[in-house]
Amino acid sequence: MSDRFHDNAPEIVRAVVVDPDIDVHVRGGGDNPPPRRYEESRLEEAVGLAMALDLEIAGTMSVRVRKLNPATLFGEGKVLEIKALCEESEASLCVVNGALTPIQQRNLEKKLEVKVVDRTGLILEIFGRRARTGEGKLQVELARLEYERSRLVRTWTHLERQRATGATGGPGETQIELDRRMIADKIKQLKSELEEVRRTRGLHRSQRKKVPYPIVALVGYTNAGKSTLFNNLTKSEVFAKDLLFATLDTTLRSLKLPNGRSAILSDTVGFISDLPHELVAAFRATLEEVEQADLILHVRDVSNPETEAQKKDVEQVMAHILPDLDRSRMVEVWNKIDLLDDETKDILYARAITDRASNKPLMVSAITGEGVAALLNQVALLVDAEGEELDITLEPHQGDVIAFLYQHGRVLGRHEDEEGRVHLRVKLSDQAYGRYEKMIGA
Repeated sequence: MSDRFHDNAPEIVRAVVVDPDIDVHVRGGGDNPPPRRYEESRLEEAVGLAMALDLEIAGTMSVRVRKLNPATLFGEGKVLEIKALCEESEASLCVVNGALTPIQQRNLEKKLEVKVVDRTGLILEIFGRRARTGEGKLQVELARLEYERSRLVRTWTHLERQRATGATGGPGETQIELDRRMIADKIKQLKSELEEVRRTRGLHRSQRKKVPYPIVALVGYTNAGKSTLFNNLTKSEVFAKDLLFATLDTTLRSLKLPNGRSAILSDTVGFISDLPHELVAAFRATLEEVEQADLILHVRDVSNPETEAQKKDVEQVMAHILPDLDRSRMVEVWNKIDLLDDETKDILYARAITDRASNKPLMVSAITGEGVAALLNQVALLVDAEGEELDITLEPHQGDVIAFLYQHGRVLGRHEDEEGRVHLRVKLSDQAYGRYEKMIGA
């Protein structure tokens, strides 16, 4: 018997995180450039992404880029500084918090003598690890292939080889052309499978419409506390952690509203600044649930100094994916007020009260439960904003109809007469009213 022991623990990868602070005019900001995020916040978010992959952060660096270098992004002197940091910290991976072209990534790996991954590759890796459902895995695989298709540069000699394709053995096609064609075929297959998923989701959605539960969707920046709020509202145990992209797959649960009516609550993937366009396209199917929602709760982390910038990031991606979305159905939920001091909290309460939006922001703490009851009351009011108020009289034996009205409508008043008949003042949506008519007719 061998007395050797095998360590099956995954190898710890030491990484340095480099944030390119690119001058706004270099990025093509125009006359009205968007405000740059704080240097500290950008680095902190990049470190959070790296830690989400269980990387050991050996060092960080913010590099000012006044002029883009098409070969390496950074200037020669800055590349040497990054290399020195990698050597000093004994890192085997360099994470660049920005988009690199295939050439820039290849050249940086040669000069730094370590593996280099950019922001898009990092997020794709996180998504690949976290996807649990079949749909989520399909979306991640599609996004990865879209990303890798652009990475097929002539980096290795095997991409230069030619393969004979005809019976006579002509010049054939190079390996890189073959790889591109194989990836294109796989992308086509994945898009077809996702289209089938989208069709199935549409069928499920049409079935839910027959049982007219209103749908309430949670959206927001990653790590804004959506899943924690989801668990608080639905008394569920969906995975929620202080981690970027802790939730990827859309989750649906029943939500009991204060007026006795039920709704469906949907938790979606979080947004992030500079979201790679490959992911924007791939996750369009997931966010269709948002488009069909009766009410959208935009959850914001108001304890984060970048909360306004995060809000703009979410709105920008939403406008890109769902350009026809009715914004009047959206309500802001200012979360994590338990992390604020009393003075800041009072200021935010005053801002929420005086906000000019038709649906004023609601302040909550998903952890402590503060403000959650008021949020539920407001949700109940808003999902019943449309519909008609009816006076309905039912016989004592029509208990199933009474239960239906309580479940699918909003009962505004009730009294019983001497004969035991039940008189209800009810608000019903068009769908619920149609089902009520069928029940009475039956």
